[in-house]
Amino acid sequence: MKFPLRRSRALAAILVALLFTGSMLATTSNGASATGNTLPERAQRGSSTGAKPTIVMVHGAWADASGWQREVKELTDDGYPVIAPANPLRGLSSDAAYLRSILETIPGPVVLVGHSYGGAVMTNAATGLPNVKALVFIAAFAPDAHEPVAQLVQQFPGTMVTEDALDTRPYPLPGGEVGVDLYLKASIFREAFAGDLPRSTTTVMQASQRPFSLAAFTEPSGEPAWKTVPSWYLLATADKTIPPAAQEFMAKRAGAKIVRVRSSHVAHQSHPAETLAVIKSAIRSVR
Repeated sequence: MKFPLRRSRALAAILVALLFTGSMLATTSNGASATGNTLPERAQRGSSTGAKPTIVMVHGAWADASGWQREVKELTDDGYPVIAPANPLRGLSSDAAYLRSILETIPGPVVLVGHSYGGAVMTNAATGLPNVKALVFIAAFAPDAHEPVAQLVQQFPGTMVTEDALDTRPYPLPGGEVGVDLYLKASIFREAFAGDLPRSTTTVMQASQRPFSLAAFTEPSGEPAWKTVPSWYLLATADKTIPPAAQEFMAKRAGAKIVRVRSSHVAHQSHPAETLAVIKSAIRSVR
């Protein structure tokens, strides 16, 4: 019995080596260096392929990518490639670097969609990337350079996400230091975050929420992509997480095309039709 196991492992190793060698030869035969980074070059080609844009959807704090279910289904049914990556929620610059690494692998045009903190991540990640053709903010942060998202929440009245609405939990950092994660308390979660969703849904959302690090909440933003990339903004007028006045301020400053919907903070979940309409408006602008 031991001999076949050793033999299967050897065959597997040979197969992996052959596949790797074939990949390297294919890359070299296309005129690129086998040791060069070709993926950003694909992103640089922008919309030259004439293909449908890829829709990249970035979730925010206290949530995950499953919140985009309705949007992903309809867009993929319409033939659009869609990626909804897991936002690390560790720090604005590192989260943006992670998202940028994904964007650099995508050939052809990209429409970026961000909810809540995901808006801050996407506008940092997309700066200077020519394949990103449109930004769609869904009740999202759109910070300017040097602004932390914490400042934008506190600048306008109306948020229920105050210090006493949060549970804090320490977590270890690689260098031996300690970070702090922020969780929305069960007692406030539905009213503050998702008041127009069924209670059975928000109970699960609260229990499974992905925490938002204090570092991400307080780290200043870099130069924003909205200064050079056309933007759309779905403004949630009943939002108790990011005050509607803050959303209005950010959307107007970004020169975004604004659509209003009477919604809680999770407009992409409670109002998917309106969310899709804004996304499709941005898609139609891509040439």
